[in-house]
Amino acid sequence: MKTLKTTILVLLTTVMLFSCGGSASSQPASADGFNEIENTLKGEFGDDAYYTKLAIMYDDNIGNMISATVTKDPESMTMGEWSLSQNTWTQSAEITLEVPEGSKAADFMFQLNDNINLKQLGGLVEKSMKQLTEEKSIENPKLSMAYVKFPDTGDITEAGYNVDLQPENGGTTFHFTYTLEGDLIEIFY
Repeated sequence: MKTLKTTILVLLTTVMLFSCGGSASSQPASADGFNEIENTLKGEFGDDAYYTKLAIMYDDNIGNMISATVTKDPESMTMGEWSLSQNTWTQSAEITLEVPEGSKAADFMFQLNDNINLKQLGGLVEKSMKQLTEEKSIENPKLSMAYVKFPDTGDITEAGYNVDLQPENGGTTFHFTYTLEGDLIEIFY
């Protein structure tokens, strides 16, 4: 009987952990929340996946949505266009790449690692929200979209992060552009 109670307790705890915390759709627009989203991506596509596009959008009714163009094998010259909405992954397209002769496909892609990571992007969302509140007196701005900007040329020095925020009740979109190091390049709306 004691073994049965222990087994039930372990099962209930496991179910609670999976239902409460790990959902990419419900993660906050923060460094920790985006780190969990990165873990979700790595769980789906692997730690060594290559991306050409990666964006996190937020909708009040749905929560976070992720859009990614990704491959596990860059030299296959094919990538999948994937989206995550309400914790369901859907592939909408398969893309065939063309790269200049003598180039490797991986040279035009990025990986989630120390150079490009979603924890830093989430931290920049937090920083942008604070700056918008302080400078424009917009209380409770919300995430519209945050994404990794990676140039078609593959030149990582041109890569960066973009954050789009809106007032709580909608309206003007404020666009923040950052370097990969987290330095603000510009704000416009």
